[in-house]
Amino acid sequence: MNILIDTHIAVWALNDEPMLSPSARDMILDETNTIYYSIISVWEILLKHQKRPGSFPFDETEFSEFCKRSGFVLLSLTEDHLFTVRSLSRDPNIRPHNDPFDKILLAQAKTEGMLFMTHDSLISGYDETCIISV
Repeated sequence: MNILIDTHIAVWALNDEPMLSPSARDMILDETNTIYYSIISVWEILLKHQKRPGSFPFDETEFSEFCKRSGFVLLSLTEDHLFTVRSLSRDPNIRPHNDPFDKILLAQAKTEGMLFMTHDSLISGYDETCIISV
């Protein structure tokens, strides 16, 4: 399987955090799966690290290097990914999800035919079959 991991899943995996569920850990460590991290996650780490350096264990350069060393594959951003954001289906009667990083990550997974692994409960409100909630 091709799996795009959400930024927080990547951080938890790189730090071997106990918050990473056993099922997520198993999927990430399964050698038959290809694990992707997005350039969007690198950008998100950059912005959040600049704003609150103490809240992240590493900066964007270290994050990217640790991902590569872990065997994760970088997914670049394309116009198609951006255009797919408009097609994301969400029930209008549930709590809104306003995180632009997550929307683009989900759109990338959908466009590329990947699964999107996240722990964010608001993402499950999207009617998209590519979501893996862990």
